[in-house]
Amino acid sequence: MSYSQTLWKELNNIVNPKILKKHNRYKKWEYGYNADYDFVVISKTGQIGQIIEIQNLRIALPAEDQPFKRSEVKKEQYWEKQEYPKALSRIKTRFDWEEHPTDFKEKWYDYIDNEFRKREEGYWFYNNGNPTYITGTHYMYLQWSKIDVGAADYREANRLFFIFWEACKADNRCYGMCYLKNRRSGFSFMSSAELVNQATISSDARFGILSKTGADAKKMFTDKVVPISVNYPFFFKPIQDGMDRPKTELAYRVPASKLTRRKLDDNVKLKELQGLDTTIDWKNTGDNSYDGEKLKILAHDESGKWERPDNILNNWRVTKTTLRLGRRIVGKCMMGSTSNALDKGGNNFKKLYYNSDVTKRNRNGQTSSGLYSLFIPMEWNYEGFMDTFGLPVFVTPKNPKIGIDGIQITIGVIEHWENEVDGLKSDQESLNEYYRQFPRTEKHAFRDETKASLFNLTKIYEQIDYNEELNNKANVTKGNFQWVDGVPDTKVIFMPNNSGRFNISWIPPKKLQNNVIIHNGVKKPGNEHIGAFGCDSYDISGTVDGRGSKGSLHGLTKFSMEDAPPNHFFLEYISRPQTAEIFFEDVLMALIFYGMPLLAENNKPRLLYYLKRRGYRGFSMTRPDKVWNKLSVTEKEIGGIPNSSEDIKQAHAAAIEAYIDNYVGFRNDKYGDMYHQDTLEDWAHFDINNRTKHDASISSGLAIMACNKNKYKPIASRTVKKIDLGFKKYNNDGSLSKIL
Repeated sequence: MSYSQTLWKELNNIVNPKILKKHNRYKKWEYGYNADYDFVVISKTGQIGQIIEIQNLRIALPAEDQPFKRSEVKKEQYWEKQEYPKALSRIKTRFDWEEHPTDFKEKWYDYIDNEFRKREEGYWFYNNGNPTYITGTHYMYLQWSKIDVGAADYREANRLFFIFWEACKADNRCYGMCYLKNRRSGFSFMSSAELVNQATISSDARFGILSKTGADAKKMFTDKVVPISVNYPFFFKPIQDGMDRPKTELAYRVPASKLTRRKLDDNVKLKELQGLDTTIDWKNTGDNSYDGEKLKILAHDESGKWERPDNILNNWRVTKTTLRLGRRIVGKCMMGSTSNALDKGGNNFKKLYYNSDVTKRNRNGQTSSGLYSLFIPMEWNYEGFMDTFGLPVFVTPKNPKIGIDGIQITIGVIEHWENEVDGLKSDQESLNEYYRQFPRTEKHAFRDETKASLFNLTKIYEQIDYNEELNNKANVTKGNFQWVDGVPDTKVIFMPNNSGRFNISWIPPKKLQNNVIIHNGVKKPGNEHIGAFGCDSYDISGTVDGRGSKGSLHGLTKFSMEDAPPNHFFLEYISRPQTAEIFFEDVLMALIFYGMPLLAENNKPRLLYYLKRRGYRGFSMTRPDKVWNKLSVTEKEIGGIPNSSEDIKQAHAAAIEAYIDNYVGFRNDKYGDMYHQDTLEDWAHFDINNRTKHDASISSGLAIMACNKNKYKPIASRTVKKIDLGFKKYNNDGSLSKIL
């Protein structure tokens, strides 16, 4: 078993070597976003080296600078916290320092200056033979921040996290980061360390903390921020006002001094002191927390767990304004969380996360949220699976490895995770919670509760997981259909294309392709006995906001004696081409290639009129729940089925529900062959009261109804008329019979 990491990659040939060398010589690389090369420079020395990409964000690291080497032996080269000199550790405040003789202080000036330089520029060290760079913030976290276990471990995942965060700080287009994480990744301590690090070098600034509740924000402040500040060495610690361990506000400013008569009488010399006038505090959770304030850094913890009535989206809209002055961004947000179930705050965090995609920017160069999203899979940051070098042990080693905690690692983190998953498959609710806590993919992180779905979510997720294990690309081919030689209304062929709009999992044999029958001059599908299509169309090519719903098409087989997999979704199309006509032509070519009919919603009739105009009315099914003489004029003309009827909505949902129960997930000792992940995800979140955003569910449900049209045939009502056969009935009670 091997593991291919995709978290980051090195980019080569971004800058011409001659230009790179020249700029480095004159230290011309400026900290911040470089528009010429579309990367963010995090170097503060004017020189850059390696250029990497983390979640589509290109970052230029500083040039290598004399890495510290713990040992000449490669296996003994790793991060190690340096001992704080005992002579300095006894000094608690700057006032104590001032009282020491000059020769003592001169002895330690270089050491102190060097620590400030590492704090500003970062730090290089050899790790298993490799020169390794960590940012100044990361160095302060590892070397000088006290956490619950004492000193923090070096982890490669955290190195990449801090590099990404430094890029967020450097980029003047960015409001900060939205970090989707696994449980126990250390985010609360890392963000607390950054608050203290920045607050102790900033003047006239405000730093804030928010969490899923006010109590959680307070706990983060008292249990993490304050201890880190208290345990800073004296040379990093500014003058502090108030208590050593405050409960609400940590203030780096000069304490107020009362001028007494005695001091005046004794002519006491009052020493002028300078403070930063900087504070760190926390706020109760709410939409308007910190409204009207100006923040330099906001630590936003457990952002994916804001439950009603609190709303992270509303809060961020308000909070965002505290980080800017006009168009200028003056503060940053360090946001991170695992995700709750979607109806418990997870859905809002999910929207915020995907609105922070660095590849989707407005004309000002900003993402929709202003933040940059980062996801680090659990295998990178799972406790107990880090080796001595802070690197994850992804795959089970041939020989045990020594972990960073000194304990042997005998199994790889991926195998361990898979074992946990296998043990929970009989309890889907617990499995989904495990996925959310320890996600390997973004989809894992946003898994919903099974009870929240209209359909059998257990079966849907069983199928999704099975497909992922299969490496689903082998079962689904992307591509497009096209007319042979580009001539319409001839024959259609399928062309594989990684950027194609169609996802195909079955192609009929040659003899069944392009099976079109002409009956009484009307073109009809020749493979109607094999399967059918369902379609959710659209009429307007463009929309005002550029979004609009997508066109969706699904193909499904029935049971037949032909060479075709039964009850199999063989085609998925969820796209919105530049014009509606391109979509219509895509649909038509799919119908011709497979030779199957289509059941489409007729409330958006342009597609059906398009088929009729091209001579393919015979491919458009009429609604199966009405007899011909009960159809409207339009329904007779173009076919289709309305979406407005409550009966149709219920029948449509029931069709999907039945299909999932019978053919999706684990059943009869095997898994289903429904390989289209986007459709499965759409089923998982389907809302019958808000169908417009579920294009895939609409068209797939129509395909199921089309394949089972006989189930929806109306039952004709019969009236039984009595027929008189001329026979009389008599009442024989008494002595005489009487005719009834």
